Amino acid sequence: MRSRVVITGMGVITPLGIGLEAFWSALVAGRSGVRRIQSFDASAFRTQIAGEVLEFDPTEYMEKKEARRMDRYAQFAVAGAGMAIADAGLDLGRVQRERAGVILGCGIGGIYTFEQQARVLAERGPDRVSPLFVPMMIGNMAAGQIALTYRLYGPNTTVVTACASSNHAIGDAFKVIQRGDADVMITGGTEASITPLALAGFCSMKATSVRNAEPEKACRPFDAERDGFVMSEGCGILVLESLEHARARGARVYAEVAGYGTSCDAYHITAPDPHGNGATLSMRAALQDAGLAPEDIDYINAHGTSTPLNDRVETVAIKRVFGAQATRLAVSSTKSMTGHLLGAAGGLEGVVCALVLERGVIPPTINYENPDPDCDLDYVPNVARAAEVRACLSNSFGFGGHNATLVFKKCGGE
Repeated sequence: MRSRVVITGMGVITPLGIGLEAFWSALVAGRSGVRRIQSFDASAFRTQIAGEVLEFDPTEYMEKKEARRMDRYAQFAVAGAGMAIADAGLDLGRVQRERAGVILGCGIGGIYTFEQQARVLAERGPDRVSPLFVPMMIGNMAAGQIALTYRLYGPNTTVVTACASSNHAIGDAFKVIQRGDADVMITGGTEASITPLALAGFCSMKATSVRNAEPEKACRPFDAERDGFVMSEGCGILVLESLEHARARGARVYAEVAGYGTSCDAYHITAPDPHGNGATLSMRAALQDAGLAPEDIDYINAHGTSTPLNDRVETVAIKRVFGAQATRLAVSSTKSMTGHLLGAAGGLEGVVCALVLERGVIPPTINYENPDPDCDLDYVPNVARAAEVRACLSNSFGFGGHNATLVFKKCGGE
């Protein structure tokens, strides 16, 4: 018999705020976290805007010595994990630590450290490169640092599937608990890649918005005048537990993780399949895994990147999966407010789904001003909506054709 898996704690670091309440209040108010880049001079770049986390001080969450040994993306992860563990009321002294693990999503890894140490090599020579360069840069180290900080001896891996990384991580952690290999898993995703090199790469692809004069209006998923995504940073971390484990300790439950589907477009390294074949397969697989029918879903947190191709293709795929039900679904892209956290996007959007189920409010898609005839679903335009949501989907699609869909639902007593 498969174990049921629930969300008992969450922690977030976002351009909209740090911590659940600051983030949620900004989200339902329809505020944007996108600004002109402040961490470096972006005046020569095609895109000069991003969703930066401006108020994060790692020493509020860890010792200064430890913070200096971590890239920014790992600092986010350790801090977010601490918030999630505290939110869950999880006493790690009472947990079987060999049955508690970490599966994290990360798209890029320690690119801050990579760029910094590349400059050291070029300007000062190989003997001056930090001995911590590799441990700080590699993409698995955030998961390793969480385990090290909290002494978690169970399964520990990192998923790197571009912008689908966090959904794959949450899905994999869900399966670890479901099959009985762990009681508790820390999961979600982290990313900190707003650097000159990363931004230059996306600019050269012409993938990012150039609405530099109006940063807060730049990310406009499903709008006819969308012109690209907006890079962002932060983390979304969740504590998953078996329902039995959560109930035994009297934990508060936000929502249940009910299904996980994954697929590949096998079409192009960056562009989505124009027919939405991979996205369709992913959503159908998640519904089947959850044992739910299309009519059981009330809300979709869309991948919704604000790129011309993605939003049209995702709309096509939703129609293929839901048929006539597609028009009654609420579909919103919270990236319109947070920007695109890349490998951490699914972690943050998993948090959003859990809060939607708990609080009965659907965040909007802001900046929806010009209807696109190719995108004709209910995108919850511009204003949050009170709604009773029984179950919802979260989509994440990444370069390489990687697709991952999660199903979350209210946790009943059955």
